[in-house]
Amino acid sequence: MTGLKALLVEGIHPVAADLLTTSGIEVERESRAFGGDELVSRLAGVQVLGIRSGTHVTAEVLAQAPDLRVIGAFCIGTNQIDLQAATARGIAVFNAPFSNTRSVVELAIAEIIALTRRLTVQDDAMHAGQWRKSAKGSHELRGRRLGIVGYGKIGSQLSVLAEALGMHVRFYDTADRLALGNARRCATLEELLGDSDVVSLHVDGRPGNSGMFGDAQFGLMPPGGIFLNLSRGFLVDHGALRERIVSGHLAGAAVDVFPKEPAGAGDPFESELRGLPNVILTPHIGGSTEEAQQDIGDFVAGKLVGYLRAGVTGLSVNLPEVQLPRLGGAIRLLLLHRNQPGALAHLAGVLAEGGLNVEQQLLTTAGTVGYAVTDVRGTLGTDVTDRLRGLPETIRLDVIPG
Repeated sequence: MTGLKALLVEGIHPVAADLLTTSGIEVERESRAFGGDELVSRLAGVQVLGIRSGTHVTAEVLAQAPDLRVIGAFCIGTNQIDLQAATARGIAVFNAPFSNTRSVVELAIAEIIALTRRLTVQDDAMHAGQWRKSAKGSHELRGRRLGIVGYGKIGSQLSVLAEALGMHVRFYDTADRLALGNARRCATLEELLGDSDVVSLHVDGRPGNSGMFGDAQFGLMPPGGIFLNLSRGFLVDHGALRERIVSGHLAGAAVDVFPKEPAGAGDPFESELRGLPNVILTPHIGGSTEEAQQDIGDFVAGKLVGYLRAGVTGLSVNLPEVQLPRLGGAIRLLLLHRNQPGALAHLAGVLAEGGLNVEQQLLTTAGTVGYAVTDVRGTLGTDVTDRLRGLPETIRLDVIPG
């Protein structure tokens, strides 16, 4: 895979760069997030982009990055990428749906314990030279009620660990989810909020979830409740959360994600939640453990290499999944096309007229797009590739030499 260039930003673990470099890809690394015109300028001549949650790849950026073939989101979420625009331009997107879930769950458990025992308040007092030994406001987790909003990969793991600590778990999710252990599903969000001592938010970043937690939702929580958001910053009205903390209605909160986050380490951070007692603020580190970041780097980089080397799209978040073993010496054609009648017939006709023999082929469709991976033998001339790129259904054609 010589001649390819990758740009990895936001301090992605070095294992990703090592894997890409070993595969023959030139790698450039940056420690901070990029956006807008600066990102566009850095994408000139770049086929592979690796990001985390702070770099936003918009339709405008993609329109000015003609060389880009694949994006790796070295995190769980992909709402920072315009997936529709990426698909329309034939750019594959991969993420890490599993690798850092344990790290997020462990942070949530640690914060629930710290807030329930008021460890932050006790710690501040001790550092100020004050000895305040008291049980007031401090509780065990055992017997407390945990409400989980979003019962996906992270929420369900949190459910298991919390129950092992003796908590009574209930959850709310708009999708059908299997309750684990003794967890109980709530029919509505309102039901969950009114029946939980601790509420932990673990939903995805789809636009419809924006602003889902405000003063009305906090008002439904019992007095003395605790709130955690390790999900997406724009889901929560931080001004409303501050008021509920200041008024004493909520006893504590932990927030790891914010509506506007600094681009890099050391940049100034502003939030209405700064300076509040029994409020834990962390700089979007839910998945930032050395173990998780190494696993993510290895997993996503492996997906990028698999796609560039063989067109494999297993676990792609925007393209139909195709996993077809390579045939030695065969030329591989990767045709992403609009899902409409006649696409495969047109492909076969062009190949036949070009004197190319199809050795194996696999087509998968998903929604409005189809993805055909075809191994051929023979002489592949520019006349054939030009005709394939000119088909009315074609979105993108890539060729992997034999």
